[in-house]
Amino acid sequence: MKQRSKNFNKIYAMQLATTFLGFIIFGISENIKGPAIPRIQFDFNLNEEQLGSLLSLNALGYLIACSFTAVLVRKWGIKAASILSFASMLISGVFIFISHTYPLFAASYFLMYIGNGMLEIALAILGARIFVKNTGTMMNLSHAFYGLSSTVAPLIATGVMSVQVFGHALDWRGMYLVILSLSLLPILTALRSTFPGDDLPNESRTPLKELMRDPALWWMVLILSFGVVSELAVGGWLVNFLEKAYYWDTVKASGLLSSFFLLFALARLFLGPVTDRIGFTFSLIIFSGLSALCTFAAIVGGEPWSFLFAAAGIGIAMIYPTVMAFIAKRYPRGSDTAITFTVTLMGLGSVIGNYVIGFVIEFVKKMYSDGDSIGLLRGLQAGYGFIGLCALLCTVCGCLLYRYLKKRGELI
Repeated sequence: MKQRSKNFNKIYAMQLATTFLGFIIFGISENIKGPAIPRIQFDFNLNEEQLGSLLSLNALGYLIACSFTAVLVRKWGIKAASILSFASMLISGVFIFISHTYPLFAASYFLMYIGNGMLEIALAILGARIFVKNTGTMMNLSHAFYGLSSTVAPLIATGVMSVQVFGHALDWRGMYLVILSLSLLPILTALRSTFPGDDLPNESRTPLKELMRDPALWWMVLILSFGVVSELAVGGWLVNFLEKAYYWDTVKASGLLSSFFLLFALARLFLGPVTDRIGFTFSLIIFSGLSALCTFAAIVGGEPWSFLFAAAGIGIAMIYPTVMAFIAKRYPRGSDTAITFTVTLMGLGSVIGNYVIGFVIEFVKKMYSDGDSIGLLRGLQAGYGFIGLCALLCTVCGCLLYRYLKKRGELI
């Protein structure tokens, strides 16, 4: 009995290690792009609309990965799917390093987001299977590792880009190679682990058609889509906004982005129990509303109120893990399918969202004279305003979901 307990604890420890390391790699790979984007834009001579299109193309790779990862998980299990996702990011780092033409770079970046999409599905499914008690707390704790790695990612990226090797700076290409090579660590822990739930017969799982008849799942799709667009857009656009709108240097701008992710991580670390206490649905309303309020106040207040861009991380941090906890509780035998469906449609929202931000910036900028600094400022403010609008729409959808569930006595 004692031996069985030791084996169980060892297996669970490896599961946790793979999950936590996975979120660390996920957070780093998602958010090192902030300091790199201005250099990528300069090297390949891209305008804001082209940059938005590049980020949307990568989000499309993420969307494609979400659509086929569920099949891989069913056929091969989470272990193989997660290892393959880490390997994709590792290989993409090599190709980014050697990319000196835009087509090769775009293809390499696309591959990285394929790995990211696969990893997100695998980690979400694993969390839903493992965290059966204190679901909100544990989901937020595991996602806190994403926030922690995201906090240090911009600063690490800035530091690594300036490292000299044989008299040459690593720059953004070398930075991607070095940081994405860390994907080897969770590959090693996954190889030593086993994962629960793969032996569940298909007939015991809730079919997708039945899940799609539940309006609550569609509200979750909208909430997650708006919430994630608002969350991920910060990593891609905040440094760019601060450098061009307020003429901040890269270190200072990256510092504020790191502050955003620090508050993001601390919120997930300490506010998880709050979601269990007040309910997942009500939590979505409160926290997304807080994020929208901070974002709009920061834009209207101008440079002196820039710290509110970071404060918005407190609210938006809670959306994704709370949605995952909601799904795990509402669909205990269909969480794999529900998560895949929700996250796949969320990926489509990310594709549209990144493109719209770039389009809005360029459209508003063109309303002014060429070279007009006020036009650039107003364009950037309008683009960032769309990020705040997404958080506000997340709140509105949360209110409608709350009303729907309360009428049926199904509040979670």
